[in-house]
Amino acid sequence: MSVAARRIYLAGPLGFSELGRLGQASLVALAQEFGHEIVDPFALAPQDEIERIAGLPSLDAQRSAWRDLNRRIGETNARAIDDCDVVLAALDGADVDSGTAAEIGYAFARGKTLIGYRGDFRLAADNLGSIINLQVEYFILASGGDIVVSLDALRSRLATL
Repeated sequence: MSVAARRIYLAGPLGFSELGRLGQASLVALAQEFGHEIVDPFALAPQDEIERIAGLPSLDAQRSAWRDLNRRIGETNARAIDDCDVVLAALDGADVDSGTAAEIGYAFARGKTLIGYRGDFRLAADNLGSIINLQVEYFILASGGDIVVSLDALRSRLATL
């Protein structure tokens, strides 16, 4: 099956941990099977500046530097979402990560298609009528997207973009 390659922003907290990065790499590889380009916000963060801030001699200096960098990272991520066709959001966990929820809301407001991946079998919904937080689920479905619950289902969804 031939699909048009899409630029996909990968939202989620996976980049914060070593094991999470392995899962993130799996999602990236899956999307790349279909020629899609993945935009990883963790790769956009300036690692050299993060290391420089960590080495500053005082907490006040670190706090000030982080405030500036946090704003720039947020702006960079917003521009990256704007430049993508689709947002793929990792939704695993006891609740949707707050940053991921913000990215989902922003992407929906910008008219992006959203795909949620939740391979976590734990209950995380507001009630029996939803899979995850009802507002997050609404934005994903209202965008014309889906929430998939397995990597095989995600593969099938990525093939139809």
